[in-house]
Amino acid sequence: MKRGKKYVEAAKNIDRQTLYEAADAISLVKKNATAKFDETIEAHIRTGCDGRHAEQQIRGAVVLPHGTGKTVRVLVFAKGAKADEALAAGADFVGGEELIPKIQNDNWFEFDVVVATPDMMGVVGRLGRVLGPKGLMPNPKAGTVTMDVTKAVNDIKAGKIEYRLDKTNIIHVPIGKASFTEEQLSDNFQAIMDAIVKAKPSSLKGAYLRSVVLTSTMGPGVKLSTAKYVG
Repeated sequence: MKRGKKYVEAAKNIDRQTLYEAADAISLVKKNATAKFDETIEAHIRTGCDGRHAEQQIRGAVVLPHGTGKTVRVLVFAKGAKADEALAAGADFVGGEELIPKIQNDNWFEFDVVVATPDMMGVVGRLGRVLGPKGLMPNPKAGTVTMDVTKAVNDIKAGKIEYRLDKTNIIHVPIGKASFTEEQLSDNFQAIMDAIVKAKPSSLKGAYLRSVVLTSTMGPGVKLSTAKYVG
């Protein structure tokens, strides 16, 4: 894969053999985020889990202390008083049955997160085929199937992110933007790592955290030492 000049230059600042401490890694990644836009900084956490076993599936959510730096559009499936509550909390779109053809037939996806009250899951379930592959299906573990729509919307708007294993047992999560201070990125990264360490499946044998890499949208990855997270 051919890399651009900027990437090659940035890669020279990183020692591939070194496992950096979080603060040093964040500093390097931030320094190497030289694109003309505000790059997203992400953590890629390779686990020793086997997601094919239900008890080793990792899925949850965490509110980043400093948010994600991104404006998140929230769609809430609710009716009656709960619909009013969702609108009052700042949901971008609120509806029910009438949204199904709009999403299914008109390919309407102007939202980033979907929240639903439990009584609406029968309706939302019919969208499983289109929402599922996009990772938009509401889920109780992530706090997006709930009667407390005010809390759900507030948390998401404040910077709540979901984490889950992908098919290769890696968790990919944003920790903020390159324009954030190093302290803000450190706080966000620590919040994510605390949540993921806590989510370690009890049935797992062997290493839980295989590797942790921080990277910006266009920059090279920086490997972290996982020693302090492996108790």
